Amino acid sequence: MSHKETTEAVVIGAGAGGGCAAKVLACAGIKTILLERGEWCRTDPLGEDDLASQRSPRLVQGPGPHGARTRACHCENNGNWGVVSPWNAACVGSGTVTYGAMAWRFLETDFHLKSHYGEIPDSSVEDWPITYDDLEPYYYQAECEIGVAGSNEGNPFAAPRRQPFPMPPFALDPESQLVWNVGKQMGLHPFHAPFLRNSIPYNGRPACIHQHSCVGFQCPIDAKNGTQNTVIPVALASGNCELRIRCMVTELLVDDNGKLRGVKYVDENDQPHELEAKIVVLAAGSNNSAQLLMVSRSRLFPNGAGNNHDAVGRNISSHAYVDARGFLDHDIFTEAGPGTGTAFMDFSHDNPGFICGGVLHTDFRFVPSIFAAANHLGVPAWGKTHKDFVRTHFKRMIRVCGPHQQTPRWENRIVLDWKRKDHWGLPFLVAEGAEHPNDAKARKFMSDKAAAILKACGATSIQQGYGGDKPRKGWSLGGQHQSGACRMGTDPKRSVVDKWCRVWDFPNLFVADCGVHPNNGGMNPVLTGMALAFRTANHIVASRKEVGL
Repeated sequence: MSHKETTEAVVIGAGAGGGCAAKVLACAGIKTILLERGEWCRTDPLGEDDLASQRSPRLVQGPGPHGARTRACHCENNGNWGVVSPWNAACVGSGTVTYGAMAWRFLETDFHLKSHYGEIPDSSVEDWPITYDDLEPYYYQAECEIGVAGSNEGNPFAAPRRQPFPMPPFALDPESQLVWNVGKQMGLHPFHAPFLRNSIPYNGRPACIHQHSCVGFQCPIDAKNGTQNTVIPVALASGNCELRIRCMVTELLVDDNGKLRGVKYVDENDQPHELEAKIVVLAAGSNNSAQLLMVSRSRLFPNGAGNNHDAVGRNISSHAYVDARGFLDHDIFTEAGPGTGTAFMDFSHDNPGFICGGVLHTDFRFVPSIFAAANHLGVPAWGKTHKDFVRTHFKRMIRVCGPHQQTPRWENRIVLDWKRKDHWGLPFLVAEGAEHPNDAKARKFMSDKAAAILKACGATSIQQGYGGDKPRKGWSLGGQHQSGACRMGTDPKRSVVDKWCRVWDFPNLFVADCGVHPNNGGMNPVLTGMALAFRTANHIVASRKEVGL
């Protein structure tokens, strides 16, 4: 029998969006319960061992998911069922605990792709129902409250800022300095990549110490900025927010009159709870937020909450990374992390022969296991020759990479398989669809540009990675940064939420994660997700009477 409670607001997921939303609501005096399926991140038992990196788990899965209770499951492209590689950690702060922490604002063009490029056949490219100017104040709120270091000096493509970055940019390491100098000689526009990381002491926490084991690990001195060490502690200190860890939400409770009255969740002892709330904010990540909507079936919503037009779970996209890597005739590697420093936006838009593109940048510090496992042309995958190559070339590698902006398609979607269920009884996720033909062209073009930069740097044995010339399918649509499954729009038949990220048909249900993105930008989307969460939560506070508070 379920234990029943009542509160004013429930936020589902203590990640990037959920943490920001909970802080705004709680600090406005709204009694908020923040539900997280994972727990507070604990130091990995293997410390800095690169085999335990969240980015490339070989032995353990970083700060989560741990065990069957928190694993996300889906169908692989070959039809086999398995566990999702944990790109998003199941813990307080989610991926913001171990991420690379790039802090990009989307470009102005990203908010009106259809107006800019026109009708794109076989795509669902649409303009956002908001503009960059609508979101700009909340970008700045996220940059200040979470903490961002950067500079747009030398970058003519960046969207305009009303205030400077809260912290100065990081100094360049030798690899980034070389790429910067050569890029400038080529007529490109290098600039400092922005980071959710302290370049100076900020908000009571120290400056980055440039530890090499950064990406994929929790920062040992708390200089990497996520929601777990910024806005969530502020929310808890307000006295109006209660964080409940190891609690998995399994259903949104919609009554027979179509009214959302709260959520159902299961605690760490597998005991069911019903939590009635006036406001529910869904921030479980694009795919899992869509999953929760689809499983929440009721009399008036037989296909799931807000899904009477079969729009939930569609238009999914992520980022398929492209790159080029080569080798210099001398060592350039340094132990200091995180590695990325120089970036270029020259190829984000208006390239010949296709729409969109993406940012290119030097890469994060490679850990030896990733380098050793990589396919190096002409080098055996094992044996003495392989070992000699790793010893000689690991410190000589130079790499330029970046995410390309995928073309949205209505047919690209996640669906539920009710025949296979996880620990909670929730159906596994299946990805359907394929990339738009535009995307393979974009990936090849960006990889070619990266290779040209490396060649100008004096690199040899250059190897390009762009996923081939054929459209990717299913889960291989991209590698990470899931988005789109709860699309924002103006037409309830073709979108899931309105311009305030409120789910159509429910005045008290909002989505605060990257699932609302109509397109995912040609750069890491986390700062945009945070900004939207701040905007949505501020709207809830400003219109509390209209939304039922």
